[in-house]
Amino acid sequence: MKTPIHPSLLLDEQLCFALYAASRRMTAAYRPLLEAMDLTYPQYLVMLVLWERDGLTVRELGARLQLDSGTLTPLLKRLEQAGLVARRRRQSDEREVEISLTDAGGKLHERAADIPRCLADRLCMSVDAFVRLRDELKSLAAQLAAPSDDE
Repeated sequence: MKTPIHPSLLLDEQLCFALYAASRRMTAAYRPLLEAMDLTYPQYLVMLVLWERDGLTVRELGARLQLDSGTLTPLLKRLEQAGLVARRRRQSDEREVEISLTDAGGKLHERAADIPRCLADRLCMSVDAFVRLRDELKSLAAQLAAPSDDE
């Protein structure tokens, strides 16, 4: 005779799975919009940061995106090969690699400007609901980043 599973252990009751599934579907929703610009979702995130503040070091970019250099470096190499960014050592400190937008990378900003609206339309959410959800997720991420009492 099989022991019944505790209700708190059902997959559909897990916050972690709901976040995981929503994240995968959100990334998939971006895919057709980004394919038109020959970008992957992680590359798009890099470009968002650089459009906001160009000329960051790999370390600064990684901190902003919460990515380690092992994940970020291949993304940057592909963006460089696509002619969207340039990588160069800083003159003030040769150990630091600075990432800058090329003209093509800067111009791509104009093509990407409509992506947030397209996604909002797809979600059928009011601006207020969208902002509330985003802020709740930011708060959750901050709480998870903070050291717990157990540590």
